[in-house]
Amino acid sequence: MTSHSAHSHGATVDRLPTETEGLPDAVRPELVELADGAEVALEIAPVRKRIGDATVRMLAYNGSIPGPTLRTPQDGTATVHVTNRGDLEATVHWHGLRLENRYDGTHDTQAPIGIGETFTYRVHCPDPGAYWYHPHIREDYGQELGLYGTILVTPAEADYWPRANRELSLTLDDVLIEDGAIAPFSRAETTHVAMGRFGNVMLVSGEADLSLDANCGEVVRLYLTNTANTRVFNVRLPGARLKLVGGDSGHYEHEAFVEEALVAPSERVVLDVLFPEPGRFALEHRTPDRSYSLATVTVAGDDAVPSLAEDYEAVRTNRDMTALRERITPFLAAPPDKTLAFVAELDLGASAGAGTVYSCPMHPEVVSDRPDRCPECGMKLVPAELVGTGGHTAEHHHHHHGEHAHHGETHAHDSAQGIEWEDDMVEVNRLTTPANMRWKLVDRATGAENAAIDWAFRVGDRVKIRLVNELDSDHPMPHPFHVHGAGRFVILARDDVVEPNLVWKDTVLVRTGETVDILLEVTNPGRWMAHCHIAEHHEGGMMLTFDVSPAEGSAAAG
Repeated sequence: MTSHSAHSHGATVDRLPTETEGLPDAVRPELVELADGAEVALEIAPVRKRIGDATVRMLAYNGSIPGPTLRTPQDGTATVHVTNRGDLEATVHWHGLRLENRYDGTHDTQAPIGIGETFTYRVHCPDPGAYWYHPHIREDYGQELGLYGTILVTPAEADYWPRANRELSLTLDDVLIEDGAIAPFSRAETTHVAMGRFGNVMLVSGEADLSLDANCGEVVRLYLTNTANTRVFNVRLPGARLKLVGGDSGHYEHEAFVEEALVAPSERVVLDVLFPEPGRFALEHRTPDRSYSLATVTVAGDDAVPSLAEDYEAVRTNRDMTALRERITPFLAAPPDKTLAFVAELDLGASAGAGTVYSCPMHPEVVSDRPDRCPECGMKLVPAELVGTGGHTAEHHHHHHGEHAHHGETHAHDSAQGIEWEDDMVEVNRLTTPANMRWKLVDRATGAENAAIDWAFRVGDRVKIRLVNELDSDHPMPHPFHVHGAGRFVILARDDVVEPNLVWKDTVLVRTGETVDILLEVTNPGRWMAHCHIAEHHEGGMMLTFDVSPAEGSAAAG
């Protein structure tokens, strides 16, 4: 194989492998039905995959990208034997599942699975909805290379979801391909730590050009999971009708017809789609500046059987969620139990000599003789020679960064605000590592940061946590905040506006400058993690752990 130009410098010891020779071709993912008590094997191993014009080396569960979709009944438990034949030590995290702590798949709960070794997980699925599995060691590498798969948990209640003709689980992802290979990774450290690694090729269920089929009048339930390292997707399907029915962990309080659905890294959205007429429809990712085609749906003229069009018009309110609203109402006005701030410290060229000119990676026209903050976006200025054009204009970025810096209250209901849609500082982002870019979760009560935070809760607690995404930060940007399986939470309010439609969550997108209050219902004892789900921020230390003790009076409370 030829070397991959300037970014490759041949096969250095530090680079993770990119060779494709002799690897098996990736296959399409299977749907694996798991009855309660079933066993299944997952093997992590390299594969060769064609993406557009490039043939690239990726990593797969059971040879497919994404890995198998596992479908299991609510309250079912499956035994999963994971064998690692990949490039690095591994774990598998079962994202969103409130399972036993020792099977959570983090470095806190298990020894990593060495290459050639096997670890057995008991995966319990107490809640209906869509979940997923992925690495929790060098997540930035494993996820980018294809290590992700979905889990569908079938509700015990027959009418939990509205009626649909069929269901599809789709992953939304992007991958960065340069010179015919996936852009290189260092074995020693994570890069692109400022903004996360944005890809330049969009993938739906592992494909750059996925084609789907449907029938006229058919109601198709789409379970969408964002498996990207950092990209937020805004999904549309022009010409079809979209009904939002569910989120991370089950159904919404109120079903609602929508034009688009925002899905942050690791979030899930459940949409019922009705195709009213034959033809070709495009599943799109639409940002304020452009649209990307994600997949095409070809709708045949045959009428769907049974016809669910009448059912589809009904927009239901779910009683369990209205009861939950009554239960959480007292917490709306209560002070938070914990306040967690999101802060960045950027240290690129702080030791530059006298006469250095500083510039903003987002707004290159902003220059200074000191590393001040950019008046447009609040970003810390860096030595001007580090600022590449990045392929984006200053106006482009001002649209979703500068506006927000001046009008912090307006963004919550405007999808353009407070979200980084693209990498607007390509050169600088590539240079950032955990050594020069520190992402921090800060406990405002104690000042403790990241791993030094030591929260303690008890099973049965309801904990109000205020998440504050500081504008007074070296790089203000949105963060999808994920809480592992100690419990599940609801969003109480964003910027003091009460959340109008409740759904159980494990991840919440906290936009630039936004304050979000969540209420965590603690159900599972053990040591758990909470972190930003931008893979490079998580690898850069933006995480905390907390301990949950058994409920008072329980036998285990001792």
